[in-house]
Amino acid sequence: MAVFFQSTTFLRHETGAHPECALRLETVMNQVAGAAVPNLSILNDPQISLGEEISRVHPESYLNRLQAFSASGGGRIESDTVMSADSYEVARYAAGCAVEAVDQVINGQVEQVFCASRPPGHHAFSDRAMGFCLFNNVAIAARHAIDFHDLNRVLIVDWDVHHGNGTQDIFYEEDSVYFFSAHRHPFYPGTGLGHETGSGAGLGTIWNLPLAFGIPRQDYFSQFERMLIDAAAKCQPELILISAGFDAHKEDPIGSLGLETEDFGTLTRLVKGVAREYCGGRIVSLLEGGYHPQRLAESVVCHLTSLSND
Repeated sequence: MAVFFQSTTFLRHETGAHPECALRLETVMNQVAGAAVPNLSILNDPQISLGEEISRVHPESYLNRLQAFSASGGGRIESDTVMSADSYEVARYAAGCAVEAVDQVINGQVEQVFCASRPPGHHAFSDRAMGFCLFNNVAIAARHAIDFHDLNRVLIVDWDVHHGNGTQDIFYEEDSVYFFSAHRHPFYPGTGLGHETGSGAGLGTIWNLPLAFGIPRQDYFSQFERMLIDAAAKCQPELILISAGFDAHKEDPIGSLGLETEDFGTLTRLVKGVAREYCGGRIVSLLEGGYHPQRLAESVVCHLTSLSND
């Protein structure tokens, strides 16, 4: 059994004609509602309770800056990232849903959760917004699992078409969170080369798989699977988090690595196999990119179908 977190709260992050828009989630929610995915429970408006979870990743000075910018009506907080008057509270809610998902999975209430949340997070650094992202939701989830639930090892798998540079930066010198990213390169944001493997205590915890545009799909899968297995064997994770971007889809207007809709089911099965081997199937998946609303919605259904399939 898997759980799908959704909420109309996420629609209040208003971005106008920006590609990261509310229509993405409206289409996803409608598609999931009509799909009747077996073994999937839909949870509307998850209840959250936030204490220090966000500030374990983002300093108070940054939170205050975001809050003030949002309260002033918003605008572009950086070249690619738009905020509205409600964006700060919506971003807090997205982070809170990630924390609640970790709680439910680690407490044994459910094995897998997917959060259909926005704004996305994997480009956000600890002290600055970037690439449509305000709070780094997956980093907040990982930190919560380590600091609150006393886990020793968490693996983050990021298959968004863009490298999760913010996530990598946050954990680059730490040995409790491993980060594996498969992404298009050369491409935005320009990071994620194979020689970026962590430093200090974190040396060997960063695994990057840069993939050239035009790579055959089978080559993508074989390289992804091989590095995933190696990273998991090194990490021995007690929980797996997914930065689930769907912009590697061949029809995505921003990304594209030539993937078909059903390929996100394949990626999910690969990650789920590793989760079964090491951590009892425990997975929390968080929405990142995907900017063709209909293809995003269809890809999310494939992800959910594989995630919930017993």
